[in-house]
Amino acid sequence: MVAGTDSSGDVGAAWQRAHRACVQAASRLQEAGITPDALAEYVPERRVLLVRRKAIMRPLSAAWRMGTLLLTTDGTLYAHGHSTRAAERGRPSFQSESREERRELAAAALRGGFPVGTPVDFDAVPLLDAAGVPQGALADLGASVASGALGAGHTLPVGLAEGEVRVCWRAGAPLAGAQTLEAFLTERVGLLIDPPFARE
Repeated sequence: MVAGTDSSGDVGAAWQRAHRACVQAASRLQEAGITPDALAEYVPERRVLLVRRKAIMRPLSAAWRMGTLLLTTDGTLYAHGHSTRAAERGRPSFQSESREERRELAAAALRGGFPVGTPVDFDAVPLLDAAGVPQGALADLGASVASGALGAGHTLPVGLAEGEVRVCWRAGAPLAGAQTLEAFLTERVGLLIDPPFARE
């Protein structure tokens, strides 16, 4: 996706509004008692001093999944990477390579100390830290927009357009006219607190 130029010229204010929206959303979810998923770093299998160490999920934080985004309890925003549920590895079934990979990821989560059945998100890409500072590719995008350049090759689920941080509804969709991050989070928080399928 390609991010459009920021018509307000005030990129900093857009980040601040996005940060406030993240903190408020996290606060609402905590007050409502909505349990977040675990957020982890995947550490692949490696050798340490000739000793083989199996892959493991290293705990980082806790986060609510909101479509293509993850929001941690302190208001940090990530782009979602991959998910698994902690489980025993079991004996190899050799039904398919992809199935064996999924089983190994689930076992890595268990080795990381997560109880069986715990949803674990990993390979997440940081977007906004707990202080509202853009991270990685999002920070680079902000600099390009501020200088009047386009964010060519931008593939994150959020970006700057029309003076706001906006969320794409799918990869490759234009940011212009897309939901603001604040509106997106408000909608997603509402669905988590009051799921439509849970109503009688």
